[in-house]
Amino acid sequence: MKKQASFSPALRINALLCCSAAVLLSACGGNADLGAAAGSQTAAAITSSVDAATGSAVEPNATDAAASQASSAPANFAMQGYDAQPASNQPRLLASITSSATTGTPTQQVTELYRTVLKREPDSGGLAYWSNLVASGVPLSFVESEFKATQEYANLQAATGTVTIAATTTPATTYNYYVSPTGSDTAAGTKAAPFKTLARAAKAATKASTTVWVAPGTYAGGIKTTANGTASGRIYWVSTTKWGAKIVPPSSSSNNNAWDNRGNYVSIIGFDVDGTNSGSGTKWTHGIYTGGSYGMIQDNHIHHVAQSVACTSAGGSAIGVDSYYHGVKTDVVSNVVNDIGPAGCTYVQGIYVSTSGTIKNNLVYRVGAVGIHLWHDATDVIITNNTVTSSNFGMVVGGGNFYYTSAGANNVYVANNIIYDNKYGISEQGTTGKNNKYVNNLVFQNPSYNFSLRNGLKDTGTISSNPLFKAYSKTAATPDFHLTSSSPAIGRGTATNAYPTDLDGKPRNASTGYDIGAYQH
Repeated sequence: MKKQASFSPALRINALLCCSAAVLLSACGGNADLGAAAGSQTAAAITSSVDAATGSAVEPNATDAAASQASSAPANFAMQGYDAQPASNQPRLLASITSSATTGTPTQQVTELYRTVLKREPDSGGLAYWSNLVASGVPLSFVESEFKATQEYANLQAATGTVTIAATTTPATTYNYYVSPTGSDTAAGTKAAPFKTLARAAKAATKASTTVWVAPGTYAGGIKTTANGTASGRIYWVSTTKWGAKIVPPSSSSNNNAWDNRGNYVSIIGFDVDGTNSGSGTKWTHGIYTGGSYGMIQDNHIHHVAQSVACTSAGGSAIGVDSYYHGVKTDVVSNVVNDIGPAGCTYVQGIYVSTSGTIKNNLVYRVGAVGIHLWHDATDVIITNNTVTSSNFGMVVGGGNFYYTSAGANNVYVANNIIYDNKYGISEQGTTGKNNKYVNNLVFQNPSYNFSLRNGLKDTGTISSNPLFKAYSKTAATPDFHLTSSSPAIGRGTATNAYPTDLDGKPRNASTGYDIGAYQH
């Protein structure tokens, strides 16, 4: 096997470098040090017959992005388009609480939730259980989200013929700033006098327990956020209408990314990152990148990024989660990623993770290189209920070109994923451990191979059948990846590490069954 060239982190390339996954079999070794010193980095070799590649990238500009394009969209800060999200170990969008349920004793608050959410009086056992939790400090928003994840709530919606899209909110924060395309960067950043650009809001949102509310409209990307939240006071960036706040390349771009986040405890929720129309200057090769710890990238749509760039080992990715700044435990949840990288180029990745965390409920399709890719220091990653199609590799699990460890990708749990109609299916590459598990995945029609595992590992519970999507096409602008009633993915998943809702917000539980893929039938 050809020896990999070693490198110093000091010489690390300043971009999420994703190396060739093809020709064939070279996966990405890239990362995103969008930091101060440019350099170079070797790529990971997927097989012993491929030499390491190198690349370089451009340092992002830390100054403000250009002013956003003019928009006639009104400043609308009412939350719209989100399904109620269940609480988890990381904060995320939570269901709204009716004002009448936020006052009074814990028993009174829970009683009001039973009446407003489940439309009935509480039973004595349930009331005692949930009241005790609220009294002990559990947020009321968690209780409501749990109610809305029950079969009782789903049956209620079905019986009334309604589909509720809850007005959602984040936990209350100490500081709040507002951004609107009709605002002004000389304004105060209040709801009545919002900022105009994301870059201006980034200068203001410097403290823990802050929410930046972004109204629908078009905004220039190329921003950098560096402020840290805390475990008890995160920093939230929220598009008030899901995918309503659209981030696009500025007319003249000085860096190669839409959003470069370095802060810890930062949530980026609900944005549309659209790289379709590049202006002059540096073209984007990266969508949302985070080098911080305990991040959340959720409910975003990242698409048409890096499609017109040169196909080089400088690479890129739609979502990049990096270990170079010692980042750990970021969650990538319920995003849609599509049309990433130039056609036929195998250097640009979909979701690229080089540390610990989770990758759940994402839909990924038409990616030039790998739909979901672990590399560098990636370990202890849970990858469940994703759908990946129409890409070169469906999934690569591996480690190499290490920053701080040489242990490789270990304790990786891969379950309930649909990996369908890619050139390659699920592949372990580089250095991997013996504790990885591949359970109850649907892996089919990946002609080079469906599985290529190491260390004697075997997949279990695999379904080798067409998933029977409602309207699948490799080339259609918006294929429908929902499951038909005949899909073999229905009820064949495992409850272990499954996300409690699907990409649409529909509940997954023992009553509804645990389907495979991003969508529950």
